[in-house]
Amino acid sequence: MYLTSEKKAELFKNHGRLKAETDTGSPESQIALFTFRIQHLTDHLKTNKKDHSSRLGLLKLVGKRRSLLNYLINNDIERYRAIITELGIRK
Repeated sequence: MYLTSEKKAELFKNHGRLKAETDTGSPESQIALFTFRIQHLTDHLKTNKKDHSSRLGLLKLVGKRRSLLNYLINNDIERYRAIITELGIRK
C-alpha cells in the first residue's frame, strides 16, 4: 500500500499546525495529505491512461485541496503562503 499509517503520521508531524502526529484536522495537514495522494495518483495515471475511475478520484482530491486552500486564503494569508512554499504547489 502506498500510504501507510507511519507515512500519514510523518505527514501530519511535518506539516501540521501543532507539529504532532495527532494534528489531523488542521488545513495544513489535510492539504499535505491531499498533495501526497494527488502526486501518487498522477504517477499512476501516467502509466495507466485509461483508468477513468482513478482520474475522477484525482479531480475530486484536487477540488477538495483547492477548497481548503481558498479557506486559508480567506482566513490567514500567511499560513497559505507558508504551505504553498512548503509543498511546492503552484497557484
